[in-house]
Amino acid sequence: MSFLEAENLILYYKTLRGPVRAVDNVGFTLNRGETLGLVGESGCGKSSTAIALMRLLPRNVERFEGKVILDGLNLMDLSDEEFRGKVRWKRISMVFQGAMNSLNPVLRVGFQVAEPLMIHKGMKKREAMKRAEDLFKMVGLPPDFAYRYPHELSGGMKQRVVIAMALVLNPEIVILDEPTSALDVSIQAQIMNLLKKLKKKLNISMIFITHDIALASDICDRIGVMYAGQIVELGSSEDVLLNPKHPYTQKLIASVPLLRGDRVPEFIPGAPPDLVNPPAGCRFRPRCSHAFGRCGLEPPFIELEEGRFVKCWLYGGED
Repeated sequence: MSFLEAENLILYYKTLRGPVRAVDNVGFTLNRGETLGLVGESGCGKSSTAIALMRLLPRNVERFEGKVILDGLNLMDLSDEEFRGKVRWKRISMVFQGAMNSLNPVLRVGFQVAEPLMIHKGMKKREAMKRAEDLFKMVGLPPDFAYRYPHELSGGMKQRVVIAMALVLNPEIVILDEPTSALDVSIQAQIMNLLKKLKKKLNISMIFITHDIALASDICDRIGVMYAGQIVELGSSEDVLLNPKHPYTQKLIASVPLLRGDRVPEFIPGAPPDLVNPPAGCRFRPRCSHAFGRCGLEPPFIELEEGRFVKCWLYGGED
């Protein structure tokens, strides 16, 4: 049985033009100790899926429904207060996109890591700071850096601090939203190695959100490809990357330049759809070279083999 299961997850935002269908009927599973990657171009709903799982909802939510089952418990049945007290940060935590925006500039970083221990666990400040120092060691920072301010740290150091913040209450699942997007390539590699080490040492489950397929291939056990608020392909990293089935996944992988070889990177024609008024049927249809008459209908999420899914009429399904 899966440790985390999202089923028919929907999150729409209210706008003057109408509801934005940011997450539209998304479903996936996550096992213990596994890393699931969510990849896709900007605006496809990856971060909104994370927001829905964490229930960090903005004020302009128009529709929020579905099932999120954690270890047999449907989190959607919990009140906001119960979710905040029992789940958020204790069982599921998140590393937000852009570490610079996640840290308070006027507080020492160690205190920001230690604060949840004082609030949720009732620890004394000295004891909580000691735990923060231990976490700093775990994420590869000297313990005395706990007494520095954010402006005294580099981008990579800040990212390590934010990862320590996510781990402070020993969660079972950590959601990482583009954790390396603001970093240069050498620091990016260090953070990725740190995440792999933490995954092995702590046996935590991760949801890794990125637009970079190379990063997803480095750490993810399974990959879900998102397009226009929906998951269009889901399977093991090896299957999705080496044998992509959905035309969008094929184009996405073909757009990545190769270090060696003569293949010229391809581009995806057109632009992502307007999620206020998405096209009928398959949302990739206006950009797809394989589109045919049936694509005007909503395609089913077809299981090709165990654990391998694709949302495309090319692989059969019933009207």
